[in-house]
Amino acid sequence: MRTVSMRTVRAGVAAWLVLALCSPAHADPGHRDGPSKHDVREARQTARERTKELGVASAALATAESRLDDLTAGVERLVEAYNGEQVRLAHAQRAYEQAQARLAAADTEVERARQAVSVVVAETYAGVDLRHPYMLMMNDTGGPDGYLHRAGVLEQLAGERIGVLDRVRDAQEVSAILRRQAADAYADHQAAAERARLAKIAAEEAVAGQQRRTRLLERRRDALEERVDAARTRAQRLARAREERRQARLERLEALGGYSQEELTAKGATGGDAAANWALTQLGKPYVWAADGPGSYDCSGLTMRAWERVGVRLDHWTGTQWTSGPHVPLDQLRRGDLVFFGHISDDPGTIHHVGIYVGEGMMVHAPQTGDVVRVASIHRSDLVGATRPAA
Repeated sequence: MRTVSMRTVRAGVAAWLVLALCSPAHADPGHRDGPSKHDVREARQTARERTKELGVASAALATAESRLDDLTAGVERLVEAYNGEQVRLAHAQRAYEQAQARLAAADTEVERARQAVSVVVAETYAGVDLRHPYMLMMNDTGGPDGYLHRAGVLEQLAGERIGVLDRVRDAQEVSAILRRQAADAYADHQAAAERARLAKIAAEEAVAGQQRRTRLLERRRDALEERVDAARTRAQRLARAREERRQARLERLEALGGYSQEELTAKGATGGDAAANWALTQLGKPYVWAADGPGSYDCSGLTMRAWERVGVRLDHWTGTQWTSGPHVPLDQLRRGDLVFFGHISDDPGTIHHVGIYVGEGMMVHAPQTGDVVRVASIHRSDLVGATRPAA
């Protein structure tokens, strides 16, 4: 009595699993739990787009930093140019001051020369009225000799006066030239120093502006890095959740292998569902080349026996199983459909493998020598299509 009760419980659990895994409602994407393949793909696409944005921002930042380096180097050059102009301006200032000192000395020399002439003239002509020379000569107590003495002095005075006046004129000309040169040099260096100052200021402003732009780009890069990290984390989380869900589904499907056909069809599954359910009862049986049961199978032997359970006769060959019914788009698969692998050509032998679709992107198949009948994903690089066998 206890054995019957346990069997009843086991059948109930099996029926629930079949309904949960195989019912049309469960196959409806709108009723799925957890992230779908589309959700994962969309999250990964978002992560790629944000990574691309980050790459653009990083490139812009690198360009800005390079530009900032160039501007900073330019400022350093202009600062040094400004320093050089300041040195030259100081030299010009000293030259101007020296020229002014020489000019003052020349002016002093001119004044001394004028004073010397004035003294000599005053001493020589003291008491003489030049408007009456003959009267002077006649009244001079020295007589003719005194007159001749005075005439000699006047002649000597004339020569000295000419020499002094020449020196004065030369000193004045030299002073004027030096003053003009010093003033011109000082003015030129003042202008050069001002240009250097303005260039330095403009360059420093350019650096400050570039620093602001660089800081903005750094903040944008940092924000994008956070967004990329968030997008990648979300994509990874969705992919992990989907994989965990797939593994749980795989475990549930593999668990069905311990139940009998009667238990699996307790709720009246028919057609493709029944074929898929029966195939699940064969899990764990070894792959043997050309075997078609009941203890071992190859791929087409398993599919042949599965559809045989629902009254559809198939050849033990993927070549004719491929043409055993209409081909089905992969986005419209139903449980029991046959999924094929290889490549399509005029030679049907180029399709080398077949499995039975059991839902959720999974199939039951007999993989290869050394393996056993098991559940696996249909999504392989050599997936070529699907067929729905006709009764």
